[in-house]
Amino acid sequence: MIRLRNPLAASMRGAINAALACFWLLAGAVPAGAQPTAAQLATVFPGATRVAAAEGAPPVQQVWRGDAAAGFVFSSRHVAAATGAAPRPLDLLIGLGLDCRITGVELLAHREPILLIGLPDSALVEFVRGYVGLDIARPVRLGVAVPAGGQSVQTISRATVSSYALHDAVLGTARLVARSRRLACMDRAGAAGGARLDLDSFAPETWDSLRADGSIATLAVTAGEAASALRRAGAAAPAAAALPEGANYATLFAALATPRQIGANLLGQTWHARLAGDAGPGASLLFLGGSGFYSFRGRAYLRSGVLDRIQLVQGERSFTLTAAQQQRLERIPIAGAPDLREISVFVLAPDSGFRPDRPWRIDLAVTEPDGAQGASQADAGAATALFALAYTLPARHVLAPAATAAEAAPDLLAEPLWQSIWRTQPWRIAILALALLALYAVLALQDQVAARPRLWRNLRTGALAFALLWLGWYAGAQLSVVHVLTFVEALRTTFLWDVFLADPLTFILWSWVAVAMAFWGRGVFCGWLCPFGALQELLGRAARALRLPQLRLPFVLHERLVPAKYILFFALFAISLGDMALAFRAAEAEPFKTAIILRFMRWGPLLAYALVLLVGALFIERMFCRYLCPLGAAIALPARMRMFNWLKRRRQCGTECQICAQNCPVQAIHPNGEINPNECIHCLQCQVNYFDDTTCPPLIARRARRAQRAALQQGAPP
Repeated sequence: MIRLRNPLAASMRGAINAALACFWLLAGAVPAGAQPTAAQLATVFPGATRVAAAEGAPPVQQVWRGDAAAGFVFSSRHVAAATGAAPRPLDLLIGLGLDCRITGVELLAHREPILLIGLPDSALVEFVRGYVGLDIARPVRLGVAVPAGGQSVQTISRATVSSYALHDAVLGTARLVARSRRLACMDRAGAAGGARLDLDSFAPETWDSLRADGSIATLAVTAGEAASALRRAGAAAPAAAALPEGANYATLFAALATPRQIGANLLGQTWHARLAGDAGPGASLLFLGGSGFYSFRGRAYLRSGVLDRIQLVQGERSFTLTAAQQQRLERIPIAGAPDLREISVFVLAPDSGFRPDRPWRIDLAVTEPDGAQGASQADAGAATALFALAYTLPARHVLAPAATAAEAAPDLLAEPLWQSIWRTQPWRIAILALALLALYAVLALQDQVAARPRLWRNLRTGALAFALLWLGWYAGAQLSVVHVLTFVEALRTTFLWDVFLADPLTFILWSWVAVAMAFWGRGVFCGWLCPFGALQELLGRAARALRLPQLRLPFVLHERLVPAKYILFFALFAISLGDMALAFRAAEAEPFKTAIILRFMRWGPLLAYALVLLVGALFIERMFCRYLCPLGAAIALPARMRMFNWLKRRRQCGTECQICAQNCPVQAIHPNGEINPNECIHCLQCQVNYFDDTTCPPLIARRARRAQRAALQQGAPP
């Protein structure tokens, strides 16, 4: 998980947190330490007679039925925040029994538009009720049928991303609470149906036999390798260069000591049992041993408490190893062990997110100046070379999951939420990628396309139909000014890629828009990929086919109406700085949710508003795009920064000829012939005119001169 923090936001943190706390209170969330209401308790834990105040880490409230403890009640948002995760855009009150079954779920608050845009609360409430009675110690599949005995929950119609977000919020926090309270039921299936480590088998082994099958992994760095790497990193005279080239600069050994077969042989049965007992169920023991000139511990950790020369990495997650997690040993009793300069065992808590059955690696940072001076790798100007030690637990230390054949598929929460979502949408991603590749081909070959009016017309019609029917009404991938406001808010507070990656099509589209803006300007999205823009243009074509009158505003009036959309965008931006929830509601100035996401399945003023705009598009082509679209304004602001000017013009444009200006569907061509990149939708209509020798006056004149010369050459009268 990537986090970018803006230092300018530090001084505003208190005010922002206070505002958020007020929002959650008004939205119905349960503040940390507050008692749920009687109605909420009856919903999430039927039969409960008493509930205690929230305590522990993460904070949960114990529930009793009579005199017997029955389970826990907790807020998904407070659990996630307590464990260092990003503040969730969802807050759910969840009841969990001591048997690891969900007793109830109530939706308290939701405000993340990227995940929940266009969904009524009733759909979300009905969805979360589907988790009642499910066993969190077994896999729960989302949106797929499972054989008898399996567990599944159906996704929300047209809201797959929201379904995954809620799924992660319910099961992720419930399992975290169950592990933190060491519920015995979590051991039935080895951490909710995942692979289980063999914690009991033991037979004496030597150091060499454990190394032979990878139970102990090795990284060996010679002085020559270290010196070369440090020179590449910028060190002028690395200390390693003073040693013989083949000398042992740093040798690092790593092993997962949790399985008894590895840990008891490495550390001795007594010491291993003591460490495992103190760590508790579900904890992981990581063995590191080092020899050679360079210390993997260094000395900086004695001051900071963080071992900054090593880092545990698993997939996209990085784990900092600290002095508080470390147990230092002087020797290990296993036969054949080398002479180790330093030995450490690190204890990783059950809720750390580390998965011992999956591959991981240790990154060793070799820093200049060297460790003999006690330098930290954070020292200014220090050159650092990274060496990686990969580790995969051999299969002999892993037991098969204690789950039925119906549950053999990996659980959705075994990987980051956004990866699960991308994995379920391969065809949508592939179709969009092919469509964007085709659009790139059209743009790259725009001269050849524009020179063939029929080809251009067919491609344009096909692109508009695709944008509206597939991209908009089918896939729901309508970009919105809400995404822009959310992105800016993330930069101001805490930036998490996971939030933006949660919707694959939207993420791909925004990535394409960013690239297209650099090369072509904002018009590529507005003219070719915006579903609502496509709907307006297709309606305009139908209106002209029906001979409805078309209004073309005088350019002076048009030019004075254009700033309205910029004013609207800046107003939304200003509101978002103080109240994001209000900004999201004000963003209904875009009719995208009504017309595209919900496909007009809405009643009241918002539906009437969308219909009025579309009626206007029958008479003024792309009326909303021209004068009211805040998203168009947002992406138009950097339009003049594009790298190339692809649209060709002639010296006669705007002086002798006004044809392109009159034919431009959005009046983006000024009377002087200049194309305004902030308003151009890159439809290529002006380029079709440019190459058409029956429309463009200079080409008409050129064709006439050629015909005259040909007639003279043939002896015919001119």
